[in-house]
Amino acid sequence: MEIEVVRIGQRLVRDDRVTTHVALVSRGFGAERIFMTEVNPEIKDTIEKINNTWGGDFKIEFIEKWKTIVKKKKDEGFKIIHLSMYGESIDDVQINLRNEEKIVIVVGAEKVPREIYELADYNVAVGSQPHSEISALAIVLDRIQKGEQFKKEFSHAKRKIIPTKNGKNVQVKETRD
Repeated sequence: MEIEVVRIGQRLVRDDRVTTHVALVSRGFGAERIFMTEVNPEIKDTIEKINNTWGGDFKIEFIEKWKTIVKKKKDEGFKIIHLSMYGESIDDVQINLRNEEKIVIVVGAEKVPREIYELADYNVAVGSQPHSEISALAIVLDRIQKGEQFKKEFSHAKRKIIPTKNGKNVQVKETRD
């Protein structure tokens, strides 16, 4: 399955950390890329440093307008999944989502434009109470992939965490300069 994420908007200054975490969850939970509007360019530097240390080639692309990329992806055969407290329950649609070949998950910041509800193939809710868009993204990515994303090996990793019952176990790959 090919997975990409679109982050719509950002509450300036306040959301730098949240948007960074949306990108980190996207990367760590199996998405290949994230498109972002109105963001601090330092977020891209942070993710590139993470890729350099922990491996992988997750990409961030800055875009002017969310609608342009959503329509383009729809034309390319991607199904658009909009995360919203007002959508269908993830419990009711997760099997359908697993059967899609290409998806774009839209994660909003502040109130999202009504048009995204109409463009989306799925408006998906994780719970019916106010919550973090970071947690909603993580839950949807996990439900779609049934935990398989955690078995992924990240290419060119300099560090890798080895699961352990107690303490920390980080495998560090020797590099030559």
